[in-house]
Amino acid sequence: MIKNKKDIEMKKETVILAIVIAFLVGFITGATIAILRGTKSVERPRDVQKQQMVPMPAPKISDSIEVASKIQSLKDIVKKDPKNLPAWVELGNLYFDSGQPKEAIDAYRQYLKIKPDNSDVRTDMGIMYRTLGDFDRAIEEFKKAAQSDPKHVNSRYNIGIVLLHDKGDIRGAIKAWEDYLRVDPKSERAERVKAQMENLKKMTR
Repeated sequence: MIKNKKDIEMKKETVILAIVIAFLVGFITGATIAILRGTKSVERPRDVQKQQMVPMPAPKISDSIEVASKIQSLKDIVKKDPKNLPAWVELGNLYFDSGQPKEAIDAYRQYLKIKPDNSDVRTDMGIMYRTLGDFDRAIEEFKKAAQSDPKHVNSRYNIGIVLLHDKGDIRGAIKAWEDYLRVDPKSERAERVKAQMENLKKMTR
């Protein structure tokens, strides 16, 4: 009888463990939603989350030379015309896409000195601060972007991403995404966020 009782207890523990693992797997799967760029016309995910460790293929030498050439041309343009906004934002985007966050921030900052209410550019700058590990400054820039545009989706969404994945602030992320859902309540991404929020709320009970 003792042996059978132990077997029953072990089976119960195994079932409980399986439930916990299943929940965690579901949470992690739901949590891996990529941070998004601010530019509405280039609304694509950026793989800059801690969880994603897949090595990116090395850029071709020809591509690197072409990017360097474009960057130099734009630097020449803004040197002659410091108020050339399209050149500043294009320069920032080239630095962004070529993995040069400090330089991207410098370019975006020059743009925002002239046009501080551009929520897309400010969101991209916030992403670059996150890439550098300055999570508080990233959140600050996302909040400024959201304040400038009451309907700006990506800035609000990204606040939740940084709070959850980088700051470990579950309640803060839930609050940020509640604000996001007021602006974007019905999209496919909104549905994913709603599902993830349900999991997060269970963890805070």
